Amino acid sequence: MTCGFLMPLICDLKLENGEFTWDNDLPPGGEVNFVRSPIGFHDSSQVSGTPLFEADRFLIKFHNLWTIEAPDGYALLFTHPANRLDLPFTTLSGLVDCDRYHDNWIHFPARWHDANFSGVLPKGTPVAQCIPVKRESWAARTAAFTKEETQRVHDLSTAIYRETGIYRRQFRA
Repeated sequence: MTCGFLMPLICDLKLENGEFTWDNDLPPGGEVNFVRSPIGFHDSSQVSGTPLFEADRFLIKFHNLWTIEAPDGYALLFTHPANRLDLPFTTLSGLVDCDRYHDNWIHFPARWHDANFSGVLPKGTPVAQCIPVKRESWAARTAAFTKEETQRVHDLSTAIYRETGIYRRQFRA
C-alpha cells in the first residue's frame, strides 16, 4: 500500500530493559526549542475508553522534524503504516487539516504494544502513513440490489473465480 507518503523515525531508537535511548544531533538551523528526541510522552486520555487504553501503560509520541502543507481543500489522515503489523507499536489515527495547519510540527502518538521488545528500531522505520483526503460533502446511499445489479455482481464474481487478474486489468486505477 503506497497511498500518500510515510513519515520516518528520525534516528535509531533503542529499547532495552524498558528504557528508551537514542543519539540524535540537532538538525542544521535547529533552534533552542527544536525537538531533539525521537519520542516523547503523549496524553493517554485520547485513548480512554478504547481497546488501546491500559491503566498502567503510557502512550509515546514519535516526533516529526518536518512541517506538512497540503493543497487547498485537503486534510491528511495520519495512521499506522499499512500492513506493518511487525512493528512493536501502533500509531494512532488522526485527521489534520494540513492545508490550514502547516506552520507547526505534527507528531504521531502511538501505543507501544510489544512489552517484550528489546533492540533497535533503525532510523527511517516508518512511524506514520499520511494519506491525503479531499474535504467535500457526500452522502452514502444504501438500497437492495435491483435484478440488473444482482446479475452484474454474479457475472463479475464468476469471472473473478475463473480467471486471475480481473481486478488489476479492468478496475485498478
